[in-house]
Amino acid sequence: MVCDKRGMTRFVQVFGAVLGLVLGLVPAALPEPPFSTRVVADGLDNPWEVLRGPDGYLWVTERTAGRVTRIDPRSGARTVVGTVPSRAAGTQDGLLGMALDLPYVYVAYTNGPLNVSRYTYDAAAGTMGEPRDVIVGLPATIDHVSGRLVLGPDGKLYLTVGDGGANQFERACDANLAQDLPVSGSDFTRYQGKILRLNTDGSVPADNPFLAGVRSHVYSYGHRNAQGIAFDAAGRLYSTEQGPKTDDELNLIRPGGNYGWPRVAGYRDDKAYVYANWSAAPDCRRLAFSDYRIPPSVPRQKESSFTDLNFVPPLRTFFTVPDDHEFEGECGHLCWPTIAPSSAEVDNSAAIEGWEGSVLIPSLKNGAVYRVDRYGKTETLWRTVNRYRDVAVGEDGRTFFVATDAAGSTNDLAGKPTSRLADPGAILEFTAG
Repeated sequence: MVCDKRGMTRFVQVFGAVLGLVLGLVPAALPEPPFSTRVVADGLDNPWEVLRGPDGYLWVTERTAGRVTRIDPRSGARTVVGTVPSRAAGTQDGLLGMALDLPYVYVAYTNGPLNVSRYTYDAAAGTMGEPRDVIVGLPATIDHVSGRLVLGPDGKLYLTVGDGGANQFERACDANLAQDLPVSGSDFTRYQGKILRLNTDGSVPADNPFLAGVRSHVYSYGHRNAQGIAFDAAGRLYSTEQGPKTDDELNLIRPGGNYGWPRVAGYRDDKAYVYANWSAAPDCRRLAFSDYRIPPSVPRQKESSFTDLNFVPPLRTFFTVPDDHEFEGECGHLCWPTIAPSSAEVDNSAAIEGWEGSVLIPSLKNGAVYRVDRYGKTETLWRTVNRYRDVAVGEDGRTFFVATDAAGSTNDLAGKPTSRLADPGAILEFTAG
C-alpha cells in the first residue's frame, strides 16, 4: 500500500517574529543547488551522532557498539578513540548523544539508566582517557529514551530525556510523567519528558528556571521524545520531537516552557488527538492497548481543556490532519502523517544563498532531510532509501554529512514500506555544486 501523504500543515507566525522577520515579506524562492552524493564510511554499528570536530574530523557515536569513532571526511579512514560502557537492549538505547569541547568529550548513554560522562581526548595517542561522571541515574527504558546532548553557547550542557514510552504499548499502565515537575533539585524520578540544562560538572545552574517552587536541571517540560536540539547563531535553542500518530514538532525552546505532552500533541486544536490516560483506567491491566480504539474505562481529555499558562505551541508540525483522519486503514506507522524526526541541526553558515538560519531535520521514515528556512518554507532534500539518524554541516557550509541506521523500516522512493536499506550504517556526504 502506498503511503498517504495528505496532511494539513501550518506555520505559526511566531517563527518569523522570533527571528525578527515579517512573513509578508518572504522573498522569492531561490533555485536549489544540485548536490553530489558519496559514501564517506559504511559498516558502522548504528551511527547515532555525527559531529564536525574542530580538528576537521567527523566524530561519531555508534549506538549498539558503544564506540566513539573519529573519521577522516576525505578518505573515510576511521579510528576508534574509545569505548563507552553502554548497553543497548533495544532499538533506542545504548551510546547516544555527544558534545565536543576538545579535549573534553561528553557522551550520553544508557546501561540501564541514562547517564552523561566526560572523557578527555589525548590527541597524541588518539584515544580517550578514563571517564568522569557528569550525571548518572536518570530515568530510562528501552523506549523514548531521547538522549540528544549539546553544549550551548553559554557553556552549559543540554540533554533531552524522553517520556520512556509511558502510557502506551507494554507501558500502557505506567503513568506518563512529562507534566510532572521535580519536588526537589535532586528528584530525578520526574525528569522523564524533559529537556535538562546542566553545568559541565553535573550541578544545577543557578539561573535555571524556578518551576513549582523548585530549581532543578529541568529547563523545559511536556516533551514526548525530543530527538533533536540545536542552537542557531543568535543562541536560540530549537528542538524536534516525535509525535504519536500525527504532529511531529519543531519547537523553539524557552526556559520553563511547557510543550504540552501528553495533554497536547502539536497545536492545541483538538485535531486527530485526544489524551487517553490508559494508566488511570481502573482495569488497565486487563485491557489490550490500541492505537485506534479507546475503551470506555480509559479517561480522556481534549487538547482544548489544557490551559497551562506556560504552554508553548510548536513553530510547525509534521503534520496536522483533520479530526476525522482515518489512521487504521493506512499501512501502519510508516504511513501515518508524520516524518519521525531523528535530530536537528541549524545551518549557521551563509555559504548557500537563502540557507542561513535554516533548521535541518533528518527523517527516519522518508529517507530525507527537511529544511525549514527562516520564513517557515519547508523543502525535502537528499531522498534515498535509508533511515536518516543525524546531520552535520561541513566546515565550508556547502557539504553536509548524514548518519544512517544499520537496520529498520522506512519508505522507498515510491512511498512504499521497506526494510531494504540502501546504505545501512553509513555516513553519507551531500555537497552543493
